[in-house]
Amino acid sequence: MADARPPDRPNRAGSKRGVKSGKVADFRYKSAPQPDNTRPPRSVRPGSKAQQIADPRRKRPADLAAISSVRAPGQGEAYAALDLGTNNCRLLIARPSGEDFTVIDAFSRVVRLGEGLATSGRLSDAAMDRTLSALAICADKLQRRNVRLARSVATEACRRASNGPAFIERVRRETGIVLDIISAEEEARLAVLGCHILLEAGDGPAVIFDIGGGSTELVLVEAGTPEARVPRILDWLSVPWGVVSLTDTVGRAETGEAERMARYAAMRALVGESFAPFAERVRAAAKHPDIRLLGTSGTVTTLASLHLELPHYDRKAVDGLIVPAHAMRAISARLSAMTPAERSQLPCIGNDRADLVVAGCAILEAILDLWPARRLGVADRGIREGILRSLMAAEHRRERGLGLPFPKRGAQDGRA
Repeated sequence: MADARPPDRPNRAGSKRGVKSGKVADFRYKSAPQPDNTRPPRSVRPGSKAQQIADPRRKRPADLAAISSVRAPGQGEAYAALDLGTNNCRLLIARPSGEDFTVIDAFSRVVRLGEGLATSGRLSDAAMDRTLSALAICADKLQRRNVRLARSVATEACRRASNGPAFIERVRRETGIVLDIISAEEEARLAVLGCHILLEAGDGPAVIFDIGGGSTELVLVEAGTPEARVPRILDWLSVPWGVVSLTDTVGRAETGEAERMARYAAMRALVGESFAPFAERVRAAAKHPDIRLLGTSGTVTTLASLHLELPHYDRKAVDGLIVPAHAMRAISARLSAMTPAERSQLPCIGNDRADLVVAGCAILEAILDLWPARRLGVADRGIREGILRSLMAAEHRRERGLGLPFPKRGAQDGRA
């Protein structure tokens, strides 16, 4: 992939089970994750060739999450972030470039790891095999790049599945990638860190949201100041409704238009009920005349592409776009009334998203109901970028001899 530096300016143009939320007192860069000390990483023994990610004596690579800071920083060394979600597997490899970074390699594949999880409670064999195939490609890319430090995370599907830990171990055994199952709070934190720079300028509070495959995170942040590198998180919520889990729970039958509309209404109602505690807590903030909204997910980037009438997806046109909220609602209503075959014929949707985009639309409209911003910012960036910024900031502090202080955030995980 050619070097590409993402733009940092906006472009104008049912149940409550599993709900997690909490007030967060502060929000800063977090220290880089350390390798699992219960097992010495084969790739970083003192005196060995610690620069090598793969162990040449073995057929499979050594633990790729254990790329260590044993060696001194070198010119042109890269950092890597891997995000295994409920629907997608994404990898980003980048080199520092001033205060930002330059992407040197990337990978993204729809794996549907969480397909059927909502009803079975387990990851299926087919889904795990698809995911392992994608992770093998990621492992190969990590070996071929001069990666200094990497972090690989797994989110809602692995958090919820009864066989999630066993799958994580299988991934480590077969690919060498050590996945960290992160909490919903950490997922929200990384998403904000990765995309907050695209928030529309303004004096009012903002909500940043991430519609995933198995969960959706909502984060209320205070109005930013020019001095603040990262906005302070005031409140957050995670619900177990993403495009895959919501679709599987409500069902995929949509034969006639009446049935499709009833299904869409059921989705909105289910998500709206789960959002209710957060909606009540942010009610006063939502009355500010200058509220802002920023979304990062395949749903918002797909709808933004339809808004622009793009013949094919163009990240440069979509990332940082500001879209009127009423336009996104209109597109959502139109998609919910279409048949899956009709949706699959639309540019930027295709077969991969035809059966899932309606659930994303329902979640988006539920967000707009509780946070009625006039415009919606669109970000084609999120957890991976947040991981990269965390790793690079931590390394920068370490190199300057400042240590890695991290203030207590006072987070309270709870169930509504």
